[in-house]
Amino acid sequence: MDFIKLIEVRSELGAGTRGASLGIDALKTACLDKGSDYFIRFDITEVETDNDALFESTPYNYAKHIDSVYKVERRTSDAVRDAIEDGYFPLILAGDHSTAAGSIAGIKLAYPNKRIGVIWIDAHADLHSPYTSPSGNIHGMPLAIATGEDNKESRRNDPHQDTIKWWNKLKHVGGDGQNILPKDIVFVSARDIEEEEKFLINKYGIRNFPTSEVKNKGVEQISEEILSLLSDCDLIYISFDVDSLDPKISEGTGTPVENGLSIEQAKQLNALLINNDKVCAWEMVEVNPTLDRENAMAEEAFDILEYVTDNLIDSRENSTRQKLDMQHPRNPAELEGYFRTIAEEILEEEE
Repeated sequence: MDFIKLIEVRSELGAGTRGASLGIDALKTACLDKGSDYFIRFDITEVETDNDALFESTPYNYAKHIDSVYKVERRTSDAVRDAIEDGYFPLILAGDHSTAAGSIAGIKLAYPNKRIGVIWIDAHADLHSPYTSPSGNIHGMPLAIATGEDNKESRRNDPHQDTIKWWNKLKHVGGDGQNILPKDIVFVSARDIEEEEKFLINKYGIRNFPTSEVKNKGVEQISEEILSLLSDCDLIYISFDVDSLDPKISEGTGTPVENGLSIEQAKQLNALLINNDKVCAWEMVEVNPTLDRENAMAEEAFDILEYVTDNLIDSRENSTRQKLDMQHPRNPAELEGYFRTIAEEILEEEE
């Protein structure tokens, strides 16, 4: 457990509806209701937000509050980089999904020469830019930021030069080049994809595993196929947006979409994926208790969070144990003495 660092980012600057900044505290309420000690088991870093900017009008119509989003992305990337450099596994809990661009940038800052794969479990593709966004909400842009993709071929907007200036700064938070390659993205349960995003998905051959395929093949096969697609990557980052879940479970998220994953599918898929040694960070976003009843989404999301974290701990402990055994193998005589001692202790207890 000492290797996990919780990073809390209570930002909702990129969302179109208010309330995602309350998601982390809703998870903590769910934790208390369950009688869990989860949030006192790990070191926590809280990233400073800039949500007060929401009280002011924004001049950036095609990338709302982009100046404030940039500040939060920088802080998030620094927190993730610092956690990795200090030997931690960053487990990020955030408000809206725009901060994922900062998480990816932080991994790139820590590993500038590594190729990073992204598993994006989300109802949306989040590949818009200020040139294509129908809403101007930056939580629909994190993967475009991470890939440095303007998608001017699908241009529908004419953003102001000031917007473009901030956009270019956002794209380079993790360094001068792309933080990830578009072909190293895999979508799971993306089902509300706009034409401009479909253009990029087709252009780069990005794989999407729809909910129906997850149901038909099962999560074990899907996880194997995902990891096979990213086999050339050095590291993998998983971003889990709770709107990937079916809204029949709860509508406590900003942009629910029909035909999502079940709780069990989300649990098992995230757990199987996080067991891979290449996975270097995991994130949960977009819990919004203001759109919910009786904290239902946070209750379900916390169960997923705790289950996935426990699987991460077990898998890393087993991996460490195996590495130690390889470095210090026991000879047959040592093993015989070891098991004889255990047997004698058992007999003594029975007597």
